Amino acid sequence: MAEAARPRAVIGGGSGFLGHALAAGLRADGYDVAVIGRQGPDARWSDQASVDRIVDGAALVIGLAGKSVNCRYTDANRDEILRSRIDTTRALGDAIRAAEHPPAVWMNASTATIYRYALDRAQTEDDTEVDGGFSPDVGRAWEAELFRGDLPATRRIALRTTIVIGPGAPVSDLLFRLARLGVGGPQIDGWWFPHRRYRGIGLAPTEPPAPGYVRSRGRQRFSWMHVDDFVDAVRFLRDHPGIAGPVNMSAPTQVDNRELMAALRRIVRTPIGLPAWRFMLEPAMWVLRTESELVLKSRWVAPAVLTRAGFAFRHPELEPALRDVHARG
Repeated sequence: MAEAARPRAVIGGGSGFLGHALAAGLRADGYDVAVIGRQGPDARWSDQASVDRIVDGAALVIGLAGKSVNCRYTDANRDEILRSRIDTTRALGDAIRAAEHPPAVWMNASTATIYRYALDRAQTEDDTEVDGGFSPDVGRAWEAELFRGDLPATRRIALRTTIVIGPGAPVSDLLFRLARLGVGGPQIDGWWFPHRRYRGIGLAPTEPPAPGYVRSRGRQRFSWMHVDDFVDAVRFLRDHPGIAGPVNMSAPTQVDNRELMAALRRIVRTPIGLPAWRFMLEPAMWVLRTESELVLKSRWVAPAVLTRAGFAFRHPELEPALRDVHARG
């Protein structure tokens, strides 16, 4: 008797940290995994026919592509951050519309920065308050492309992803390095010279909230998710046909920046952690060619959809999760 064909999963943008973790998890589940990238290996974004070919007949499509936001928000980088997300999402959507056998599920990356800056309470999928400016505009445009038009045979989910930690994750490596070097104190927001790098973008650009900073005293919230839970949550969403729309990919507990940095110092056994005020951060970020909002913005996000559906987190608390990453790193 011939062996039954294995189901195919397609990952768009599978060459990064999350893509590798998802591919390994899906292969363990019995999928053949095909990856779309700029250079392949199975299809190229520049060749829509190749994207159409591997999407048709796939059981599951997951879009992760997009230029990293860990860069300086120059005009060129801003345009590429938006374009890379919209163009690749559109390519997946067009392939699904053209498919004779469309996938049952299409999950696409989105961002938790779509929510407003929050110090008062966690934001869930039920919240509609959003900020203006560059990052929220990118998130709104990204999701608008995902949910554009009618795909009656395909369930669509926007993965509103927070910071994902795990062995080999760039964020985890950076945080541990800062703590070991003795500069693992809180990052403290405050006044800085006005600039326009965070202005809105897209067809309906919005303005960021004035004055452009919040005196949070290092109490800005840090929302996160362990990579093991990210992979498990994708599996859970795949297997729960009643879930569609935005889903917050975040742990059920969140901490503030001071608590985060204190946990890191305990793990690496470095008692000293020098604080960094914004006037110190901005020159360093200019040298590193990245942006201070990555550490100063308060992202307070809770996973209401996953929690209500009964998803069981393997790593619900931050410090044990960081200890697991450190031990496996």
